[in-house]
Amino acid sequence: MNLKLLERLTTTPGVPGREHRVRQVILDACKGLYDTSRTDALGSLHLVRKPRPAKGKKAPRSPKKVMIAAHMDQIGFMVRAIDDKGFLWLNPVGGFDARNLFARVVTVVPDVRDPSKDLDGIMNPGGKPVHIASPEDRKKVPEATEFFVDLGLPPEEVKKRVNVGSMVVIKAPLYEIGRVVTGQCLDNRIACWVAIESLKKLKTHRCEVHCVFTVQEEVGLRGAGPATYAVQPDIGIALDTTLCCDTPGVPDNESVTRQGQGVGLNVMDGSAIVDVDLLNDFEALAQKKKIPYQRTILHRGGTDAGAMQRTAVGFRVMTLLTPTRYIHTVTETVHEDDMTAARDLLAAYLAQV
Repeated sequence: MNLKLLERLTTTPGVPGREHRVRQVILDACKGLYDTSRTDALGSLHLVRKPRPAKGKKAPRSPKKVMIAAHMDQIGFMVRAIDDKGFLWLNPVGGFDARNLFARVVTVVPDVRDPSKDLDGIMNPGGKPVHIASPEDRKKVPEATEFFVDLGLPPEEVKKRVNVGSMVVIKAPLYEIGRVVTGQCLDNRIACWVAIESLKKLKTHRCEVHCVFTVQEEVGLRGAGPATYAVQPDIGIALDTTLCCDTPGVPDNESVTRQGQGVGLNVMDGSAIVDVDLLNDFEALAQKKKIPYQRTILHRGGTDAGAMQRTAVGFRVMTLLTPTRYIHTVTETVHEDDMTAARDLLAAYLAQV
């Protein structure tokens, strides 16, 4: 299992609208896997792979176009103000649970193309420390906008090196613990990993694969719609994570998925109801190939499938999901068997469609 690639993906900053570095990591990792590449106006990376028929077979004259969408942006922040003391005040880009943001080391990125300008900082909410806080103060959970970053630098230097709009991401490594991997932004860098590794596994296929690493999913599925309009696919497949709440404090009927029980075949979520024939095709293929899977419904939230389905005249879509515990934290956790199941099922489908 290529965990070094996943480590690079999860430790490369790229909030919505600032995906430049992670796009380059993906492009480098995909050398030899595609025939043409381009970056669209919003920043989504399009990799096209022409049919690669089996030995002795001819490629179809009009191959089916299968679009894979894996968003490469992560939740994070942008600097919204720099005060006279040099503290950075933040605007969230994507949805955070503020209970997980206390006392974090962050990376401030003034220049998306120049890592040498990056700065480490300490993020905390405004307010009194526990020693002098009142009982009421201690109960309060601050909003994400109440957090600031301390760069440990004089105010005049901060203002020279950082601008309003600079990207800020939490700094966290990728760990392998038991049979799981844990780290930040596995939503959705795990899906980028699945897409890349499935292309590596795929040897022959009759379809034309359009593998698109989309932008700005975390702020409203913004990149997938224009990308789908450009591709006009016969079949659209969104790759993403989903809730895995098989943990203490959550009723069994709200777990959504269970860790280690395979790739999630999405039935519906808050943005899309998948094509029932595609759902049945993927389920039959998983059974045939003995790939573990689980059907799943998420009543709130969505994936790029929502934008793909509703673009232009509309397109048939399916969503493959990797179950993820502790989602939208810096300890998002995925079971290795679920990762490989997602990779193997996608590769098997592309090989036979």
